[in-house]
Amino acid sequence: MVSRPRRITDVPRSSVSVPFALAAALLLTACGGGVEGRPGTSGVRDPYFPKAGNGGYDVTHYGLTLSYDPARGDLTGTAEITARATQDLSAFNLDLKGLDVGTVSVEGRGARWSRTGQELTVRPHDDLDRGETFRVRVAYSGRPETVTDPDGSQEGWLPTADGALALGEPTGSMAWFPGSHHPSDKAAYDVAVTVPAGLRAVSNGEPRSGTAGKGRRTFRWHTAEPMASYLAFLAIGRYDVRRTTTKSGLPLYVAVDPAQAGPSAKVLRRLPEILAWQEDAFGPYPFSSAGAVVDDADDVGYALETQNRPVFPGAPDLGTLVHELAHQWFGDSVTPKSWRDMWLNEGFATYAEWLWEEDHGGDTAQETFDALYRGDYYDDPATGEAVWAFPPARPTDAAHISDSPVYERGAMVLHKIRRTVGDAAFRDLVRGWAAAHRHGNAGTEDFTAYVEKRAPDKDFEGIWRDWLYGEGKPDRP
Repeated sequence: MVSRPRRITDVPRSSVSVPFALAAALLLTACGGGVEGRPGTSGVRDPYFPKAGNGGYDVTHYGLTLSYDPARGDLTGTAEITARATQDLSAFNLDLKGLDVGTVSVEGRGARWSRTGQELTVRPHDDLDRGETFRVRVAYSGRPETVTDPDGSQEGWLPTADGALALGEPTGSMAWFPGSHHPSDKAAYDVAVTVPAGLRAVSNGEPRSGTAGKGRRTFRWHTAEPMASYLAFLAIGRYDVRRTTTKSGLPLYVAVDPAQAGPSAKVLRRLPEILAWQEDAFGPYPFSSAGAVVDDADDVGYALETQNRPVFPGAPDLGTLVHELAHQWFGDSVTPKSWRDMWLNEGFATYAEWLWEEDHGGDTAQETFDALYRGDYYDDPATGEAVWAFPPARPTDAAHISDSPVYERGAMVLHKIRRTVGDAAFRDLVRGWAAAHRHGNAGTEDFTAYVEKRAPDKDFEGIWRDWLYGEGKPDRP
């Protein structure tokens, strides 16, 4: 995500009442047959979003069938979720905010369900055995909500002049489909979206053949590589679409709102060049296609690294495009274990901007580092001082996981590592990190252990103590 300040020179309805549901939960192990299961936890105890995700199972695939009426703002959906039980389960939860649930079934049999806040609790007809693969189907409808983050930004379902944007970082995806909405639970996706004729529906992955009739069109998208739900997106509206390939044969799918076609044309032409440079710097591109979506939605206020193709609310500048494409390696392929590890996304993507500038006639990464340390990187001294508000690996709370220390000071940590190991070793280290955790999850402790293992003769204690975890501005750069 990019929403931080930039340099001035860079231009409920329920089928079971809550009291009854609570009482029924106490009886499940007594009346169930077969295994003696227990309910999965509601949330995976993320340090900043403790109710995000759910325990007791691991999702492997989402099949979403959606229909949207922009004139009324109504969404109708069916989610078929394939998962594997990681314990004997008598009940499990799904994250779903707003919307009305119609029916729920597990393995084709009707299931009891109840709702409390963002938690949809499902009680299958029969307990589920540990290791068992099961399918849950949820039919739902209503007007999806716009979610306000702890930092005041908006996500979830964002109506636009001609359609909508559905964006999910960090928790907005639960506003348009039920699931296990935490970065640690990645899955494949198939999405079918029906919209009025004349509009398009763009999502992650690869386009599949669609259908049309009776004034409606259905667009289908397939994402084979594992994806965290916060990286799933929908863009519904009028778009000019261009499909090309890079010199290496990577398919590019670019969708641009006609109002932004002119302003964004020059920078989008550099997509193949940027991707080629990033493959050299970070290793093979981790997905089967790339691209971008540019909407005409300035009030969204941020760009987002949605998997395969980032979403921009207007024509991006070059640095933002470099940043969001770098996230395809750092954040999308190598996804954080928890939201505390956000600096592994944003520090790497920010450092990618520094490296791009260094390789293309701009400031060196050292010059950028020095300017940040001196406090004159930004024209506003208060913005420069904000870099030192907290350690990048320990944001103070959920409202600050996208603040400057996570981005700029996170990048400074990487530069300190580079200065310690040397340029060639640093390049190998970055490429190796992206390869070692490709399509997986990793946390800060994984990263520090990896660095120390790759350079056992170097001392990183001061970097971790002062730059990654230390409070305030270190005494010297």
